[in-house]
Amino acid sequence: MTVRLVTANLLHGRSLRDGAVDTDRMVSALTELDPDVLAMQEVDRMQPRSHSADQTAAVADGLAAVRGPVSWRFVPAILGEPGAVWRDAVGADAASGHDLQRPSEAMQAYGTGLIIRWPVLAWHTVRLRPFPRRAPVFVPGVNRWMLIDDEPRVCIAAVTQSPWGVCTVASTHLSFVPGWNIGQLLRIARALRTLPGPRILLGDLNLPGPVPAAFTRWRAPASGHRTFPSPAP
Repeated sequence: MTVRLVTANLLHGRSLRDGAVDTDRMVSALTELDPDVLAMQEVDRMQPRSHSADQTAAVADGLAAVRGPVSWRFVPAILGEPGAVWRDAVGADAASGHDLQRPSEAMQAYGTGLIIRWPVLAWHTVRLRPFPRRAPVFVPGVNRWMLIDDEPRVCIAAVTQSPWGVCTVASTHLSFVPGWNIGQLLRIARALRTLPGPRILLGDLNLPGPVPAAFTRWRAPASGHRTFPSPAP
């Protein structure tokens, strides 16, 4: 049996080729990959920069139109506008974003999505604290180092009834701060070990190829595909 696993940092749907944010083009590109499991990071909901789209819902609808019903969940890491005014999505705010797939109120949010072709038995969320201080990051667009505030991060895990039995799949986006992101990865690994195996973790880990497997002792499901760092993998 072949299972297609896809992870994509959406960059809120912005194309690296022409800078445009086009929801239909984004949905078409992801649908063309025909994933059984799709993990998405840097996902917008109701943000002006992405035309107030609920990006997870849009992609889920696109996949469902091709191959039938899907299970999906968006979990906000922050509420408000990234890079402007926002707050950590915790407590009641996090619950409203996590439990309601299509909220009645237009709540600006930014976070992580997970779409699965199989029934989901249970959803789980692991919240990850940001690095407590500003950290230096090289920004390709301006070609210089800048001090940037880290943001809260989140991991979505789904216990799902796959064709080969119950398993756990998860989507996350780790911090860009070296060392801090390894601590986040280890926390996620501990949390996932409490859920049914086999376990699959997908996402933007902000770590070079062999590092995640070395620290978690998990096995990489694919090799030879360079994806980090995104400007020049």
